Amino acid sequence: MNGAFLDSRFLAKLRWRCRRGMLENDLFIERFFERYENEITPERATALGMLMDLSDNDLLDLLLGRKEPSDDLDTPDVRDLLALMRVQPRITS
Repeated sequence: MNGAFLDSRFLAKLRWRCRRGMLENDLFIERFFERYENEITPERATALGMLMDLSDNDLLDLLLGRKEPSDDLDTPDVRDLLALMRVQPRITS
C-alpha cells in the first residue's frame, strides 16, 4: 500500500456505493467504516468495490467466512480487507 488515504468526498461516495439490500451485509460494512474510515487507502477502496460487485448472498458468505475469495477476488488486498471486515466486536461487561 502506498499509505495515501482518501478524502471525505470520495469516502462519502464509497459509503453510498456500499449500501446493500441485506441487513447483515450492511452491519458488517457499517462496522468496517466506523473502525477504519480514516484508514481507507485507494487499494482498500478498490478491494471494497470488487466486493460490492458481488450478489448479497455471495458477499455474506465471504464476510461470514463460509467461503474464501477465488478467481479475480483472490488478491492480497481483498483478503486483507475481508480480515478487517470479519473482526468481531469486543463484548464488554
